[in-house]
Amino acid sequence: MPTIPPAAKHRLYRGRFAPTPSGPLHFGSLVAALGSYLDARAQQGHWGVRIEDIDPPRCPPGADALILTQLERFGLTWDGEVSWQSQRNDAYQHALERLVAEGLAYPCSCSRKQWADSPIYPGWCRSGLREPGKPVAWRLRSDLGPRPVSWDDRLFGLTTFDPATLGDVVLKRKEGLWAYQLAVVVDDAEQGITDVVRGADLLDNTPWQLQLQTALGALHPRYLHLPLIVTASGQKLSKQNLAPPLAEDAEGVRRELYRALVALDQAPPKALAAEPPKTQLAWAIEQWDAAKLVARMERALEEES
Repeated sequence: MPTIPPAAKHRLYRGRFAPTPSGPLHFGSLVAALGSYLDARAQQGHWGVRIEDIDPPRCPPGADALILTQLERFGLTWDGEVSWQSQRNDAYQHALERLVAEGLAYPCSCSRKQWADSPIYPGWCRSGLREPGKPVAWRLRSDLGPRPVSWDDRLFGLTTFDPATLGDVVLKRKEGLWAYQLAVVVDDAEQGITDVVRGADLLDNTPWQLQLQTALGALHPRYLHLPLIVTASGQKLSKQNLAPPLAEDAEGVRRELYRALVALDQAPPKALAAEPPKTQLAWAIEQWDAAKLVARMERALEEES
């Protein structure tokens, strides 16, 4: 079983926060941003911001600027220039052409409706277009890369998936828009990202990304998948279920930043809740310990058993 190695310890830490500008950040977004920020700053690393705006219909005008304003309001200042995926078409096209040349990507004319009775795409177009002349998407041959794939997640420990059981993921959509899986791998590689800190909802995306990293000759970053923030009904807090945007007033910002530290199991002192973002973040950087997240998860598993 091939195991994906962790990032080399001698590399300078480079992390990132990569929101989709489909609306303002909410509390769940803040927790993800804060976790990645603290992990980078605690290791004197680089923390960048990348706007993942490859799906224009989902990205209303001005949402990217609003997100950057929100980050600044909470004291989450980034290093270097912000990057936008919408400006990276040539890089993604080059990567796709390389995958096609290696026999790892193929055009697919099938519609979701056609394979609705299958849990994953059945791979009908792997050996040739099923319906020539129709618009095509481009898919990854998940059966040809390393499989199963294992990596040592900093929260979930040794994690194993067989990408083939997840199906041949889309890399480029029929309407010509780039898909997340390819874009994130190309950008992480070019930006030298060594550590990816993000929500656990992306845990099962990692196998495809590891396959793509291997195919494109990219280094494998370390992964820390943070626990998700959920609603009272157990749903992931998201824009789709109308999660309220982050506070704008000073008191609300202080309160929500403190709540985010609590959600990350950093056990901040209660007095810190009244302090401005600069003070809260200075304490949090000094005290950051991702192992506290692991301890909470282990306690939760013990309670369930």
